[in-house]
Amino acid sequence: MELRHFAERILKSASLEKKLAVPDSPLSDREPGEPWFPTEPVRPANLQFAPARTAPKMPHPNTLRDPQRRGVAHHIMANHELQACEVMARTLVAFPHAPTEFRMGLAKVVQDEQRHTRMHARHAERCGVEFGSLPVNCYIWKKSLEFSSVLDYLAGIPLTFEGANLDHSLEWKTAFDVAGDKKSAACMQVIHDDEIEHVRFGMEWLRQLKTDDQTEWTAFEEHLNWPLRPEKSVGNHFNSAPRLAAGMSAEFIELLRHAWETAEPIGSNTNRPNRQSSDKEAQSNTESK
Repeated sequence: MELRHFAERILKSASLEKKLAVPDSPLSDREPGEPWFPTEPVRPANLQFAPARTAPKMPHPNTLRDPQRRGVAHHIMANHELQACEVMARTLVAFPHAPTEFRMGLAKVVQDEQRHTRMHARHAERCGVEFGSLPVNCYIWKKSLEFSSVLDYLAGIPLTFEGANLDHSLEWKTAFDVAGDKKSAACMQVIHDDEIEHVRFGMEWLRQLKTDDQTEWTAFEEHLNWPLRPEKSVGNHFNSAPRLAAGMSAEFIELLRHAWETAEPIGSNTNRPNRQSSDKEAQSNTESK
């Protein structure tokens, strides 16, 4: 199966089953095609992007003993994972002349995101919430429209959204565990382990594609599009262990920790959340990827 066809099927299918279908034969990249920058993916009618501020917010962890609230949380995270599939597919069609090794590696990550979408959808339904029964947002997709290079993608998705999920996945694992939902907690552990590899993929390719005069940190900073910024790649608790496991250098981790600890709140609300550095699992009421 051609990589281009695999990516286009994700972007052009109105069937969720087809969007989440794994390649039906080994992938090749002999016909990458011309650059294409889709402005919106085709989606099933019940998963169309909703108007701003109409999708439900992430439930507070303290409410997760209610299976309906757990279902809402999984529904939101399923949509995040589906957007990740779509953004990665967009990257494949937008930058067909990127190194083949990068493109084939990204296709493997896409298949993880497809699996994550199915996992969250299944857990949502187990909790009584069918995937597609609630409005869904388009935040991650909208951010991808600003990517003008592979380095923009690397800074924005694996190193920011997936980087933040190194923390969020542990936070939600703990929240589900406290609520007594061991199956959901196990789901988050699987996703956490995968995210380590996805962030590793991002770091490795940032090192390969940055210019010689850039450090890893300056390349990361310079390829973030506002309002994405370094501190957005951290959850409510800073966990250094998964970042070390993902191949971040000690220097990069300390620069990230400093950016997170010293970040000023945006807008008129000056009530800053209580941020903690921790290598342990912690609860969060913040949306994961």
